[in-house]
Amino acid sequence: MLNALTPRCPALLLCALLLIPLSSARAQNEPGKYIGPGSCAATSCHGSVKPIAGSRILQNEYSTWILKDKHSRAYQVLTQDVGERMARILKLGTKAEEAPKCLACHALYTTEQQRGRPFSISEGVSCESCHGPAQGWLGQHTAKDSPEKHAKSVELHLTDTRGIIPRTEKCLECHMGTKEKFVDHEMIAAGHPDLYFELDSFSAVMPRHWNQPRQSASGQPVEDAAWVGVRDWSTGQAIQLSAHMNRLIWRAKNERYDKKDVWPEYAELSCFACHHSLGPAKDSWRQEHGYTGRRPGDPGFNGSRYAVFRLLAKQVDPAGAEELDRNLTAVWDEMSKLNPDRAAVANAAGSAAPIAHRMAEKLSTMQFDQAVALKAMQSITADAENIALADERAAEQAVMALDSLYIAYSKQAKPANSAEVRAGINSLFQQLENPSAYNADQFASALRRLRPLLQ
Repeated sequence: MLNALTPRCPALLLCALLLIPLSSARAQNEPGKYIGPGSCAATSCHGSVKPIAGSRILQNEYSTWILKDKHSRAYQVLTQDVGERMARILKLGTKAEEAPKCLACHALYTTEQQRGRPFSISEGVSCESCHGPAQGWLGQHTAKDSPEKHAKSVELHLTDTRGIIPRTEKCLECHMGTKEKFVDHEMIAAGHPDLYFELDSFSAVMPRHWNQPRQSASGQPVEDAAWVGVRDWSTGQAIQLSAHMNRLIWRAKNERYDKKDVWPEYAELSCFACHHSLGPAKDSWRQEHGYTGRRPGDPGFNGSRYAVFRLLAKQVDPAGAEELDRNLTAVWDEMSKLNPDRAAVANAAGSAAPIAHRMAEKLSTMQFDQAVALKAMQSITADAENIALADERAAEQAVMALDSLYIAYSKQAKPANSAEVRAGINSLFQQLENPSAYNADQFASALRRLRPLLQ
């Protein structure tokens, strides 16, 4: 990545020369080794205090991570009161900051054999957590640019974060979970936040430590600058949905690493079907609307990862959307029963996952424009009641979607009422500040008010 700056990066060259020499073939065949974030921290590498003018690589990536990115403080969270209380409740037998169950996502947690040099897990979720073990590719990383350079680095265990699909999949290893590391209802009950995700919004809040749009070696954009955010949002939604279906499959088949047989896993259900403010029955919007598709008292499935994305799916791939909708309806119906059938859930989710992934592949290369963005926003506001009733998590997805879509749309269309629409979107965010007090009728009403403004 820093090839253009190599003559001015003696510290970077030194980092590479200090690595244990490995032949390319051996490095490809051996498991990658981690060397810690210090190898990226030189001011002439990625540790500059401000972006370097005229460089396609900002060179302040390490500084942004350590000063602004919550990932750098993920380990410290474990040492605080809530983390220690969770360890007691879960009976981990050790402190949270020493428990593999917690460290798997809160730190660069590896075996001693995978460490190419000493580093501290207290540095949290650091560079190699996302970019892969660097010992094999750091020397390649400093080489002169060539058409095959990136592919060669990937062979040497660099994680491909250039593509939206593999980037999202990397995020979801922790923000959705895998068989080896996950958040379940037991952990949520002990104090861990419920997991939700949206690629574009989460990347912005991170904050991004890369140029957007991505640039080529010559400094030219290789992405459509106007619609990068919309592409991230839409593709990220499809991959998130696919990953959710895959998570349902291994949970239904009890393939989690510890083999604790928990079914149904309540973390797959709507948290706010149970966890919400209680008041007089006459004031309950839930009881007013009833419980369509499920027995009153049975928590519904958390369908937030589809409630909004389905609208875009219908827009860009009607046939695929129909097939996806059929399988996800089967998932929702079965998971909303008190005792869902494992095989039925796994089969329906197994059919849905590849459809969502195919849509992601289409969206990652699709040409976006004002018309696509406007129609998507209009569809979201027109479906206000269904989204609002799906639960608070679906409402969150709707607002984050509108935010990403409108940022891109307004830059291009420059609508005269931009301030009014922006205020309306911000008011929707405010309604979600206290999730347990969420009111679907109020949210739907506010969402519908945006409809006539989006013309």
